[in-house]
Amino acid sequence: MAVLLLVLVDPFLARTIGFALSVLASAGIVWWASAWAAVATWCPRPLAEAIAVPLAAHLATLPVVAAISGAVSVSGLLANALAGPFVGPATVLGFAAAGLSLVSPWLAGIAGWGASWCAQLIIWVAHAGAALPGAAWKWPATPIALGVLALAAIVLGMSVRLLAQHRWLAVGASVLLVASMLTGPVRPGWPPRDWRIVACDVGQGDGLFLRAGPRQAVVVDVGPDPAVIRRCLAELRIRSVPVVVLTHFHADHVGGLSGVVGRVPVGQVWVSPHASPVAEAAEVRELTLAAGVALRSPALGETGRAGEVWWQVLGPVGAVSGETAEVGESAESGAENDASLVLRVGVAGLTVLLTGDVEPAGQARILATGVDLHADVLKLPHHGSSRQDPRFFAATGARVAIASAGKDNLYGHPAPSTVRLATGLGMSVLRTDQQGSVAITERDGQLGAVTTINAR
Repeated sequence: MAVLLLVLVDPFLARTIGFALSVLASAGIVWWASAWAAVATWCPRPLAEAIAVPLAAHLATLPVVAAISGAVSVSGLLANALAGPFVGPATVLGFAAAGLSLVSPWLAGIAGWGASWCAQLIIWVAHAGAALPGAAWKWPATPIALGVLALAAIVLGMSVRLLAQHRWLAVGASVLLVASMLTGPVRPGWPPRDWRIVACDVGQGDGLFLRAGPRQAVVVDVGPDPAVIRRCLAELRIRSVPVVVLTHFHADHVGGLSGVVGRVPVGQVWVSPHASPVAEAAEVRELTLAAGVALRSPALGETGRAGEVWWQVLGPVGAVSGETAEVGESAESGAENDASLVLRVGVAGLTVLLTGDVEPAGQARILATGVDLHADVLKLPHHGSSRQDPRFFAATGARVAIASAGKDNLYGHPAPSTVRLATGLGMSVLRTDQQGSVAITERDGQLGAVTTINAR
């Protein structure tokens, strides 16, 4: 009746996602929760209800949540159960603060303070749940996939009553759920055992891992999102990072730094000598300082080694200017791109040229030094933008080129002209926007590639 009356008053509610979620969650609670709590006689009633209510709402809203997010929330059930006790007090105290503000600002402030702390606890629970490795599993938002998910939700809803009646079945299901949140989804065949280089699918950005040893890797750029790069760490089972290289300070290269620093032991963070954009550079400094991690800009020509990884710094060379900015970009953005750290790196017999977002002028300056650019793998500069120096590409002699770009990105990366340039020079082009994360393998001198799209 409530739903019908609301739709009669405001028909447009029927087209809103928020209303659909509220209706489905309420329906799930009314239809399932009381029955589940009633049959769980082995469990104290308040605890049974604290589990049954969010579980019913979670299952009922599962297809709609997947449709708008492209993922199935795993930690949502636990987060809702933990946050539930604070929702009532936050609501009551919030309304009380509004009413008291007409009588006494001082009393309203006390009620508002209580409401704010209840809300803060809910926020902390949400962030903690989202930070778990298996917090959400990707799910395609296609009609068939959503139909399968809706059917699965109904079947699970019908099965919970049986689980609730038997203590050990319920405990076993709970343990399985917690384990899935702590470990994350397992992709068969990923990562391949003999991986040497992995370009993680971080969306529109860069995030590469160079294997330095068992459970150890050098990380070059960290993408825009801490959660995504953190998931890459978990999938590759990385437990320590000797060096994080941030080629330059654009957000799509440094935004995910908190997903590495503070999550696993980090030896050093390397950055471009050109500290711009200023805001992002300041955030990097603050984060590394708070974590007690050394921050430095390596010198041109500097060499070094960490486990199986060796490197040589090839750029930036000379002063940078805004002359290389792409159409629609500022001169400062072009200068920041050309200030990218460029490294030639070796990983257990393979060589890879890591180019950040360096553009034609920066590429030409590196070429002019006469330094050895030969590599087995080329990370396409600037996500494969259309602005490239063909001589720079040719000098690498690479067999494989990797374009790290986001699906359906607004920049058109990688540009068709750049893909043609690479393939025309005999390179096989691998793209994270089409193939997901890319792993380069090496066995008996033979180069191989595995992607998350074709992992088996």
